[in-house]
Amino acid sequence: MVKSLTSHRPGLGIALKLSAIFLFTGMSAIIKATSDSVPPGEAVFFRSFFAIPVIVAWLAWRRELSQGLRTRYPMMHVRRGLLGTTAMGLTFAGLGLLPLPEVTAIGFATPIFTLILAALILGETVRIVRISAVLAGLAGVLVMLWPRLGGASGLESGAALGALMVLGATMVRAMVQIHIRKMVESEPTSAIVFWFSATAASLSLLTAPFGWVMPDMRTAGLLILAGLIGGVAQILVTSSFRFAPASLLAPYDYSSMLFAIVLGYALFGDLPTLVMLSGAALVIASNAVVIWRERQLGLRRERARAAGLPRL
Repeated sequence: MVKSLTSHRPGLGIALKLSAIFLFTGMSAIIKATSDSVPPGEAVFFRSFFAIPVIVAWLAWRRELSQGLRTRYPMMHVRRGLLGTTAMGLTFAGLGLLPLPEVTAIGFATPIFTLILAALILGETVRIVRISAVLAGLAGVLVMLWPRLGGASGLESGAALGALMVLGATMVRAMVQIHIRKMVESEPTSAIVFWFSATAASLSLLTAPFGWVMPDMRTAGLLILAGLIGGVAQILVTSSFRFAPASLLAPYDYSSMLFAIVLGYALFGDLPTLVMLSGAALVIASNAVVIWRERQLGLRRERARAAGLPRL
C-alpha cells in the first residue's frame, strides 16, 4: 500500500499558508523598492531564475526531482508560463506606480474574475448567490479604481496606468487559475511549480532589448533575495495544501492586506485611503460569500456521494 503524502493537520497548514503569504508580500515590497532602477521584465527574470535552485532542492529532498522535470504536455506549461509571466510583469510594473497596499487590494479581485471565466470557459454553473457576490466584488473593484481613473492627479502621477496594469494582472491571473485547473488533471504539482519558474525566467529574457540595466550590488542582492523568497513561498503554499483543505485555507489569503499595510508604511510611508479600504472590504466580503458557497456545495456533494445519490 502506498503511504499517503497528505494528513489532516490544519494548524500546520494554516501556519504554512500564512508564512507563504507574508513572504510573498515581502517579496513584493522588495520588487517595489527596486522598481525605480530595474525594469519589470528584469525583475521577473530575477524573481523566476533564482527561485529555481530552491525548487530543485525541495524536489530533490522529497525525491521528486525526476517527477518535477517530467511533463506529458509541454505546451500546457508554455501557455501557463506566458500567462503567468504576463501577470507577474504587469504586477511588478504596477508596484512601481502604486502603494503596496493598493496593489494587494486590487489583486483580491482575482477570484471574482476566476469565477466569471469558470462560467464562460469551463461551463460551471453559477447561481444567484455567486452572481450576487460577483456583482458586489466588481463594485468593490470600481470603488478602488475610481480615485485613480476619475481624477487628474492619478493621470498625472501615472497611478491610473499602474491601476490598470494591476487590474489587467488580476484578469490574466484568473486565466492562469482556469488553466491550472485543467493542468492538474494530467500534470503533477511539482512539475507545474518547476516549469513555471523555468518558462518565466526564459520568457523574461525577451524583454532584455527593451532597457535592462546592470544593477548595483545592493539592488542585485535584493533581486536575488526576492527570487529566493519567492521560491520558498511557492514551496510553503504548495505544502500547506497537504495538511488542510483549500476551503479552510482560502480566507487566510486576506492576511496579505494586513502584511501589505504594515510593510507599506514601515518601508515606504504608504497608508491606505478610506476609499481603497472600503472597496477592498467589499471585494473581500464578496470572495467570502463565494468561499462559503463553494464549501456548502462541497458538503452537499459529499453527503450525496455518501448516500449514493447523483452529484449536484
